[in-house]
Amino acid sequence: MKKRPRRTHSAAFKAKVALDAVRGEKTLAELAKQHDVHPNQIIDWKNQLLAGAPDVFGGERHDPAIDVKPLHAKIGQQALEIDFLAGALDKAGLWSAKR
Repeated sequence: MKKRPRRTHSAAFKAKVALDAVRGEKTLAELAKQHDVHPNQIIDWKNQLLAGAPDVFGGERHDPAIDVKPLHAKIGQQALEIDFLAGALDKAGLWSAKR
């Protein structure tokens, strides 16, 4: 038996399938056949939808904290490299830093 290649589903498709499962108008087997996905996948998407539902109505948002220290270090490193190259090109007469 040949394996089916891995598929990726859009967020809209997952939401549609999960909402169909929440409505409960059809069984999981019927939904799986209709949408051509495994019933366990439908259960996972339904649980994700139900777990994320409070956030839709103004729940707490969990934005990941961004560590700016490495970003500032990268900016500093790039500034030094630019200054070094500008000086080297100016000495070689290939670029005028005073433009």
